[in-house]
Amino acid sequence: MIVGVVKESYPGERRVALVPAVLPLLVKAGHEVCMEAGAGSRAGYPDPAYAERGTRIVGARAQVFAQADVMLQVLGHGANDRTGGADLPLLRPGQALIGFLRPLGSPDTVRELAATRVTAFAVELMPRIARAQGMDALSAMSTVAGYKALVLAADTLPRMFPMLMTAAGTVTPAKVLVVGAGVAGLQAIATARRLGGVVSAYDVRPAAKEQVESLGARFVELPLGTQDAEDTRGYARAQDEGFHRRQRELLARVVAESDVVITTAVVPGRRAPVLLTGEMVAAMPPRSVIVDLAAERGGNCELTRPGETIEAHEVTIVGAVNLAGAVPYHASHMYARTLVAFFLHLAKDGRLRAEADDEIARETLLTREGEVVHPRVREELGLPPRVATEARAKEA
Repeated sequence: MIVGVVKESYPGERRVALVPAVLPLLVKAGHEVCMEAGAGSRAGYPDPAYAERGTRIVGARAQVFAQADVMLQVLGHGANDRTGGADLPLLRPGQALIGFLRPLGSPDTVRELAATRVTAFAVELMPRIARAQGMDALSAMSTVAGYKALVLAADTLPRMFPMLMTAAGTVTPAKVLVVGAGVAGLQAIATARRLGGVVSAYDVRPAAKEQVESLGARFVELPLGTQDAEDTRGYARAQDEGFHRRQRELLARVVAESDVVITTAVVPGRRAPVLLTGEMVAAMPPRSVIVDLAAERGGNCELTRPGETIEAHEVTIVGAVNLAGAVPYHASHMYARTLVAFFLHLAKDGRLRAEADDEIARETLLTREGEVVHPRVREELGLPPRVATEARAKEA
C-alpha cells in the first residue's frame, strides 16, 4: 500500500505522523511512503532525511491524498476542530485514515467522516491490553504532556525544586501535588522527583497507590467510596457531583500546602471534573502554580481558561492545551512508533483488515463503507445498535 503523510494543519501543531527512523519498518513490509514537502520540518525532521529512506516527496497536499491508500495524521478531522474539515473533500471512498479523531468528544465529525466512505481508525480508542501497549498513542502523548507540564511549572514557580544546604543558608524543597495518577500524572511525578521536589499524588483509583509510591511520592488517601472508579478498559469512570463535592472538601487541605499542583483528571468523552475551586486556589501560597492538563476538556480548576495563562489570588494558572505538541521532536518519534505498529497490525495482503474478533481493530474502527460502526459513537449519535439494524435489513 501507499502510505500518505501531510503537514499538520492545526494552528501551532508541529508534530508529524511519521519520522525517518520508522520508514525501514514500512519498506520492509512492502509499503511505500508519500509525503507532503516540509511535513516534518517543524518537528526537526527535514525532507532529505525522508528522501534518503525512499520516501516520495510531493509539493501539494492534495497530491498526497490522491495517491495514498492510507492517510496517517496526528490530528485528523474531529481532533482538529479548526482546519480539519478542509481535508474532507480530499478523502475518497475506500481510503483509510488513522490518527487522533476525538470521536467521543465530537461524534458529529465521525458522521462527516463516514459520509466520505473512508475507513477511519481512532488511535485514542486503543484498548489497554498487553498486546496493544506498543500501539498506545494516547499513553505515549500523555507521557510527553506530563513531563512538559512539570517543566512549565518549574519555569513559572519563583522557587527552586530541590532542598539545598549552602553557605548562604538552606533552601527548602518545593511541594508538588499531582491530581490524577494516570500516564501523564505518573510522568509528572517522576519528573518532579528528579528535580528534587517533595511530591504527593491523589487518584480516585485505589490501584494507583502502588504506582505512585514506587516513584517515591506520597499517596494521598481520602475516605471516599471508589470501588467502581475504574472501567474495564483501565480508564476512570465519571462520578456524580456529590462525589466531586466531597472530594474537593477533602483535597482542600493538601492543595493549600502545595507550591505546585498538576491536574490531569479526564474522563473520555466527558467534560473534565472540577476538582479545584476558586476558594481552594485562594488558600494556596502566594506565587504558587497550577498546570491544568485537563484544560482542553474544560479544566479541573474552575478558574482555568483553556489556552491561556492567568493569575488569580496571586496564583499562576496555566491552561495550556496540546502540551505534547510543544515537544515535537520526541513526541513525533513516539507517536510514529505506535502508529506504525498499529498500521502493520492491520495491514494484511495489501489492505487494512478490521476483523470482528480482533479487539484492537474492533475498538478503534469508527467508520466503514459510509457507516458509523463504533458502538459507543453510535450511542452518542442516537443511532441504534448495528446488530438490530442489520437484522431489520435481513428481514426486509
